[in-house]
Amino acid sequence: MKNVEAKQKEKIQNLKMLPKHIILVRHGESEGNKDTSAYSTIPDHKISLTEHGRAQARLAASRLRDLISSHGSSQDWRVYFYVSPYERTRSTLREIGKSFSKKRVIGVREECRIREQDFGNFQVEERMKATKETREKFGRFFYRFPEGESAADVFDRVSSFLESLWRDIDLNRLNNDPSQDLNLIIISHGLASRVFLMKWFKWTVEQFERLYNPGNCEIRVMELGRGGEYSLAIHHTDEELREWGLSPEMIEDQKWRINANKTDLNDHCKWYLNSFFDNELDSDEDVKEEDIDSDDDSKDIFLDTDS
Repeated sequence: MKNVEAKQKEKIQNLKMLPKHIILVRHGESEGNKDTSAYSTIPDHKISLTEHGRAQARLAASRLRDLISSHGSSQDWRVYFYVSPYERTRSTLREIGKSFSKKRVIGVREECRIREQDFGNFQVEERMKATKETREKFGRFFYRFPEGESAADVFDRVSSFLESLWRDIDLNRLNNDPSQDLNLIIISHGLASRVFLMKWFKWTVEQFERLYNPGNCEIRVMELGRGGEYSLAIHHTDEELREWGLSPEMIEDQKWRINANKTDLNDHCKWYLNSFFDNELDSDEDVKEEDIDSDDDSKDIFLDTDS
């Protein structure tokens, strides 16, 4: 009985060390969003916010503060910011920062791994239009822009960032006081936010291809569930999740995560099992030997060194 109580106390303590929210924020409207020709004369990382983009950031700041202060277990909450090094994300953070007093902010870190997808250097408008049409035919995730990156490349560096993020949390490098609610706010870009969620929730490439970019200063809120897993379905409605491109199966998964224990996750990602294995074969007896090709030629397939 004591061991059970000790484990329960340890679980509660571990949950207290986890961030209450992990919030993804896309930057406000930029000069490039307003007029794509800007990319042909201004380096992508130097593209600035429009006045409307700054106003969007201030409005997002108000929403963020209301969300954090009203949806936590403690009124003694804190925030930690990660921000892309691009001018438009840094400017978005400057506007958001005006709504948070210094005592509420544990820290800020500029993080290069959550920067925008690299489309090459200066972007010639007509050439970029043709390139994006080719991307639609090839597939959004694997298509690599000439002299730039694919979404798969962005996935790799965002995955590396996520590993670092978890080490920061596990080792309490963020100086989190367990009596306070910790909230992580990641100010980044549309694609980086989508691949962040893809990596976190183990979405497939096919599922990623159906997702839509968040709008400027739109917010994606991952909230900590009762069992220690994060879910988008705590803060966001089914309608919102559908608008983002989540399938009914993905939405059900988000709802399941509200009460899920982290140890249950390996058994829950059914879309992987159902994609590669016949779910009607529940036991060895269901596998018919006659369905297995015993042709001796099949043994040679692994000896072909020409491919």
